[in-house]
This record gives sequence, structure tokens and C-alpha cells, in this order.
Amino acid sequence: MGPLRSVVLCGGGTGGHIYPLLAFADCLRRHDPSVRITCLGTPKGLENELIPPAGYDLRQIPAYQLPRSVNMSLVRTPDRMWKAARAAGKVIDEVQADAVVGFGGYVSVPGYLAAWRRELPIVIHEVNVPPGVANRLGMKFTKNVAVGFPHQPAQAEALRDARVVGVPLRRGIAGLDRAALRDAARAHFGLRPDLPVLFVAGGSQGARSINLAVSGAAKELARNGVQVLHVIGARNEPVSVPTDLPVPYVTLPYLSEMELGYAAADLMLARGGAMTCAEVAAIGLPTIYVPYPHSNQEQKRNALPVVEAGGGLLVDDAEMTPAWLERTVIPLIRDPQRLYAMSHAAAGYGRRDGDVALLNFVYEAVAR
Repeated sequence: MGPLRSVVLCGGGTGGHIYPLLAFADCLRRHDPSVRITCLGTPKGLENELIPPAGYDLRQIPAYQLPRSVNMSLVRTPDRMWKAARAAGKVIDEVQADAVVGFGGYVSVPGYLAAWRRELPIVIHEVNVPPGVANRLGMKFTKNVAVGFPHQPAQAEALRDARVVGVPLRRGIAGLDRAALRDAARAHFGLRPDLPVLFVAGGSQGARSINLAVSGAAKELARNGVQVLHVIGARNEPVSVPTDLPVPYVTLPYLSEMELGYAAADLMLARGGAMTCAEVAAIGLPTIYVPYPHSNQEQKRNALPVVEAGGGLLVDDAEMTPAWLERTVIPLIRDPQRLYAMSHAAAGYGRRDGDVALLNFVYEAVAR
């Protein structure tokens, strides 16, 4: 039996918080099937669609968006926050938690507060620079901070003493052998086994520029024998693709089994979300990153180290045009030696053991 009998996991709102939480929960369960795992979530978050189907207990607590500036909302925050922390505390007491592990998102703060009041070990996992608001608050209550990437401690003062553990990835991705699955993955999508595949997935938000550029380049890509597997994003409007192309151009609104897309691909075109960067680097998939332009540049910071290691290319959203794609993708995807070198470099930067490394860090924190 491991040193943990019961763990509360906090992380919600977006996939960037929930997917590593689920991968870590799976790792906990693999190492100790008897451990009790309880997840905190909010009534509205994406966690409601993802956590219960994965087989984990999800408890809802009220969570309030944290204000980023001083206003009336901030004046009301302490009252709201203690209400949410009381609800989190009831769950922690009921399941007799030994530790709280948080991945960010507003729901994490009540969990951190409740654990701090009970003097329970708190471990925070952060993948962004700068750290999110919730985890920044949590860092006031614990020194047990783990990060996903080696560049984070150097770039953020708050993360200077953090342990680099990598990002917990789902087993289907962490254990993916792209070459072994390639033919089956291509058959699954109706792609030919003998021609290169460009895999395009811009995430659920802000991929319109990517979608328009790729569909605009469809004819030229096809004329050069480049197949396209294009995940448009459930929230984006459909793209119009010419119907008379000589090679397959497959569009999907959403893809839950990303490992199949990764296995089918020779080259990927993506945003620079932390989970995407962690996944494609771990499996050694050469990627062209188009960071989301309207944030604090965190996606550019996520992608830059992989690119500097030789595992991908970086292009500004404003430059993402059909002409740029035709100029860049066609010679690259038809150069197996260059793709191999990029794949090798990406895999050298990425890591597949983030779940186990975080688990060991949690065990250490509890033992202390």
C-alpha cells in the first residue's frame, strides 16, 4: 500500500487543467488501486463532461472567477471564496483526504484554502508562464510546486524553486508508437497509406485563421500529393474545401482520440497550448506552431523551447496564409530526412513520464 489512502484533485474549466488531472488520477490508480480519488469541480465546467465518464468521483462546489484587478468583485471575493472553501472542506473531511493536488482553474483556490486550514499537504502543478491566477494564490500556501517544462523556472520568479516533472499525459499518448499505428490510423480516417499527411488541429478556440489558411491551400497541397486531416474545432464554422481534390482532405468537427490523429500524421499544424506542446514533443511529432495571438503570449513561450530544440517551426498568426503554407509545408513534408531530424529533436525535448514524476513528488510532499 502506498503512502496515500485518499487524495483530492482540483482542476477545472478548461482541458489544459483537466487532462493532466485525469492522467495523474490514472497513474495514482495504477500504482495503488485502493487509493480513494475525489475530484473537485464547478457546476458549469468542462470537468462535468470529462471526469465522471473517466470513472472518477466528481464533487461540485461553488467557484467564482477571480478578479484580475481591484474592483467591487474583489471586495466581495473573500466572502464568496470562504463559502466555496467551506464546501471544499466538507468534501476533504468526508473523504479523509491525505493531500490536495491542484492543476489550476478557479475551482483549485477553494481546495487550496480548505487544505491549508487543515494543514494538509498541498501540491500544485503548473504548465504556464506566468502561472495562472489560481495557482499563484495557491503558492502562498505551499512550497510544493511542480512544473511541466524546463523553461518555466527560468522565466517566472514565482516558479524559481519549482520541480520540473513534465506534464502527465494519457497512457494512449504517453505510450504511443506512431510508426506501429500509422497504417491503422490512416485507414481509420480513410487516408491513403502511401502519401504524406498534414494533421491540422487548432483547438476549440481561436483556430479560424488556421482553418481558413489550410482550406485555402487545399488545391495546391493536394496537387503535390499532401493529404490533410483537419480537425476544425467544434466551436468554429465549417470550412469550404474543394470537392474534386486528387487526394483525401478529411474534415472533422472534433477528435477525442488525438493519438489516432498523431499516428496518422507526418507533420502537424497546431496552436501552442501547453498540453499540445507536451503531447507532440513526447511522441516526437514535428509541428508547426501558430500561437494564439490574443493572450499574454504564453502559447509562444510554450512552443519556443521545442522549436529552439529543432522539433518544430513557429509562425505568427498574422502570417498564417495559404501562400505561407504552400511555401513551407510542401517542401518540408516531402523531406523525410528533415522530418526525421525534427521528430528526433522533439522527442529529445519532450518526456513521457510526467505522471510518474508528479506522483513521486506528491509522495515526497506527503512524507515531509
